[in-house]
Amino acid sequence: MPYRILAPIALCSTLAACVDASGRPGGAPVNLPAAVQDLAGPNQDLSTVRLMDDGCYWYRHQGPVEATMLPLRTAAGNPICTSATAEAS
Repeated sequence: MPYRILAPIALCSTLAACVDASGRPGGAPVNLPAAVQDLAGPNQDLSTVRLMDDGCYWYRHQGPVEATMLPLRTAAGNPICTSATAEAS
């Protein structure tokens, strides 16, 4: 019986760790440079793009059940990252 009470509490606590203080997934919102907009492939929501700690751009994909942060990709499928990230790899 206590497991029925504790499981939802544990789930909420786990999900809360995935967002920043503003209630949005981590990463700073950005004004997307025109060059990045030109590189981005189709069907990606450019209004939700964030620059994450890994140096790559991610966008919020709203699926039928949940929203998920996905890497922003070119039409060829390559992730779009800052030049500093490319130099480090």
